[in-house]
Amino acid sequence: MIFVCIWAVTVSILLLLFVIRNRIIYRKINRILEQLIEGRKIDDIPFNESELSLFYHQIKMISHKLDFEIGRADLEKEQIKQLISNISHQLKTPLANVMMYEELLGSNDLTKEQQSNFLHRLKTQTEKIDWLLESLFKMSKLEQNVIEFDVKKEGIKKTIRNAVSAVFEKAEEKNIDIHVMEFEDVVLLHNPKWTLEVFVNLLENAIKYMSFGWIEISFEQLETYSIVHIKDNGIGISKEDIPHIFERFYRSKNAEQTEGSGIGLYLSKMILEKEKGYLTVKSELGKGSVFSVFLQNC
Repeated sequence: MIFVCIWAVTVSILLLLFVIRNRIIYRKINRILEQLIEGRKIDDIPFNESELSLFYHQIKMISHKLDFEIGRADLEKEQIKQLISNISHQLKTPLANVMMYEELLGSNDLTKEQQSNFLHRLKTQTEKIDWLLESLFKMSKLEQNVIEFDVKKEGIKKTIRNAVSAVFEKAEEKNIDIHVMEFEDVVLLHNPKWTLEVFVNLLENAIKYMSFGWIEISFEQLETYSIVHIKDNGIGISKEDIPHIFERFYRSKNAEQTEGSGIGLYLSKMILEKEKGYLTVKSELGKGSVFSVFLQNC
């Protein structure tokens, strides 16, 4: 009889301890879940049981992942907000000009010469808007990795020649001589279409910021990379601006008087990164610049 009583008391104590223990575990779990739901940092809570320790570790991992995703979403939200603001700023002036020229062309007092002049200006502003939208579309697709970027083994000479042909008329209008130093064609890893855009951007930038002068294109082959140097005797870039010129929408103070968007160099840098290449610049204010395009050898 005494044995039965002792056994009953022992079982009761064990059950009580089990209930108390489970309540403690429940409180710990409940505390963790509350912290997770409220987005607070999860406290370091000790668990002795291996299964519960694994549960706690997994909850911590989920918490870290949620913090990361929330942070990334906030960053993307801020980037989109900034992008929309920049696009609005870029399009504001040409759109205002288009509306102004359209209104002027509606006047009956214009001479044929004035009509022709305003039509030319209207066409120029419309082309600028088209170029801006196209560049922004390309930039967005490259940033989001939407474009399948095929890199091929192609000769670089044809790509350079096509770029010079694309800007030749603009250079001729400003009496700018483009000279390509002679070199033997070399097959490099690049996408001819996108690399052409890089060269055109660099050449158009050089032409844009020169009233007259020269542009020299030379080629240099190294062990891993080959380099296309585009050198000019234009206005140059200040030391303060050089670290920022490849940033999206950046315009240096020296370039504020010249129409531009601050997209071309940023876009060129992105294209070359997709090709596992890169872009550098050496420049001195008032003495010109050298942009160097690095492409991988085959």
